[in-house]
Amino acid sequence: MTTTPTIPKLTAETRQELVDLTVSLAWHLDHEQWDELPELFTERVLLDYTSLNGGAPTLVPRADMIAKWRTNRTPLKATQHLLGNHLVTRTGETTAVATAMFQATHLLPNDQGGPLWTLGGEYAYSFVDADGTWLIDGLTMKLLWADGNRNIRDLR
Repeated sequence: MTTTPTIPKLTAETRQELVDLTVSLAWHLDHEQWDELPELFTERVLLDYTSLNGGAPTLVPRADMIAKWRTNRTPLKATQHLLGNHLVTRTGETTAVATAMFQATHLLPNDQGGPLWTLGGEYAYSFVDADGTWLIDGLTMKLLWADGNRNIRDLR
């Protein structure tokens, strides 16, 4: 007879640690703190921006993902990622998932339209406990709406 493994209870401390990981990601991106980002992620991350860019989810090296974010963020005058309504679930002994609503505003003064491009939707995160430290191993953006000058992303 086989038994189903018991999933540990999600403690308030673990829940807060996972929410803090998502907030740290947004904070470090917005403040261009690139050296702080690697400690939040596993070596390879399943990244899914298909709702924005098309294509397919891709398993990418952490360093490549951060370099791409840096390339996209650096020309902008500012970004602000707001997160809320986190739902966190423990899925296994060393795994968990979370979703959060987001609003991400990008600022780039330009002569080809308005200076703002704002996106809204949901982020889905997956986490793994790596020897007592929770890390993000997957990130999906589900775009629900956008407003403003989408061309900002091409003006860099």
